[in-house]
Amino acid sequence: MHRPGLSTRFRTVLRTSAGFAALGFGSSFCGAGMVFLLLTLQGLPADVGGRGWILAVCAAGYVLLSLLVGTAWAGLLQRRTVVWFLFGRAPSPEEAAKALRLPVDLAVVSGTLWFGGTVVLGVLAWALGSAADALGVSLTILLGGLTTVGLTYLAAEWVARPVMAMALDVAPPRDRLPSTVLSRLVLTWSLASGVPLLGVLLVVLPPDLGDADPTYALLSLAILGLVVGALGTALLARAVAAPLHHLRLALDQIARGRTDVTVGVDDASEIGRLQASVNDLAAGLREQERLRDLFGRHVGADVARHALEYGASLSGDVREVTALFVDVVDSTALAARLPPEELVRKLNRLFASVVDAVETHGGLVNKFQGDAALCVFGAPTRHADAATSALLVARAIRDEVAAGGDLDLGIGVARGPAFAGQLGTSTRFEYTVIGDAVNEAARLTEHAKQVPGRILASEAVVEACAAAERDRWNREATLHLRGRAEPTVAWADCPGQ
Repeated sequence: MHRPGLSTRFRTVLRTSAGFAALGFGSSFCGAGMVFLLLTLQGLPADVGGRGWILAVCAAGYVLLSLLVGTAWAGLLQRRTVVWFLFGRAPSPEEAAKALRLPVDLAVVSGTLWFGGTVVLGVLAWALGSAADALGVSLTILLGGLTTVGLTYLAAEWVARPVMAMALDVAPPRDRLPSTVLSRLVLTWSLASGVPLLGVLLVVLPPDLGDADPTYALLSLAILGLVVGALGTALLARAVAAPLHHLRLALDQIARGRTDVTVGVDDASEIGRLQASVNDLAAGLREQERLRDLFGRHVGADVARHALEYGASLSGDVREVTALFVDVVDSTALAARLPPEELVRKLNRLFASVVDAVETHGGLVNKFQGDAALCVFGAPTRHADAATSALLVARAIRDEVAAGGDLDLGIGVARGPAFAGQLGTSTRFEYTVIGDAVNEAARLTEHAKQVPGRILASEAVVEACAAAERDRWNREATLHLRGRAEPTVAWADCPGQ
């Protein structure tokens, strides 16, 4: 995974730290403000009398203490991630797991402090007033705490995404997810509907808490529900809708054939698993393309295409093909005279000329055999004029190699029926062409090394080629090729004709 530079990481750490600080202060301030507003509107606590200032001072003191404790606690939690993130090193699995729990841990911090405030101020209201006062104060603080905890969790997931992206690279979500889309939906519903409606029920149902007109309290709860619900929905959209939009764009690019697509995995829920799956899909397609490219380079693009279209099986058919065989003259002496690296460079230049000429005219370089190459026209793809193309290629290879002056070679061209297909076993096979025409082309190559033009073609090839090409060829000799009972009428072409 690509890791940002030190300056970028430092800015990200500062931005994340500032975000957590603003998150803790803002959510606590809004929650405390909501509690104060509801208590004031309901006239709670009603039975405290002139001792209300004691409760107010204690509440203010607890809020200040909670801010200090919460800030220190959150700083300790964030310190577990800042160290490895700032130095750009990959976290250990334990550090990654702690980073993924950061939103939950911050919510626990907020919930613990609010629960403590509920207990402390509730007991104080009971001591200064009555049990009804304690109940009203505790329930109101509890509503504020639930709202603050929910917003803290949703906002922390948003703020911590840069850190979580690196943590998920080390500890991707598996069977047990730190967060789920369902939990976010339930939490958002609680903020938008559950907590405000619970507040409404506490105001209108017995026992009547407070002695004020409930109209303003209900109106405040409705407004708070709208505001908090909108904020929670925005955070949910940021956590769910935005990643899904990016995933859709990535899948559209993959569908159009791009395989260099990468999606950042920065979510610990099912969405993170989906992001990782899209990356795995793209990586698998890239690997398939790489294997297809390597396969095509080893066996030829036409053979690879034929295998992908019809499947890899031990099968084939008999085709009328034109075989072209190229062999280097006196390669044994050449290997003894030249260093291996230089000999390989010369052969690679030769084979580059062979491949370029053969593929340009619709043929297949079936195999390299040391310092020789077998080329086929008419298999696996049928060829409209295989004989003419083979003769054109033979002359092109000869002329280019002669111009380079590195090697001397002989070329034989023959035509006839041959088996073209997969040969071998079910676990190891190769595409090959077997037939008398292939053997005849190889034997003609041996004699072609002795003629000036370095090319010999069988009479069947010359008779099958186009008239303009046939005019370039002259009957050379009748040869008795090794391993063949029938004589071969060989035709030769002179360079520059």
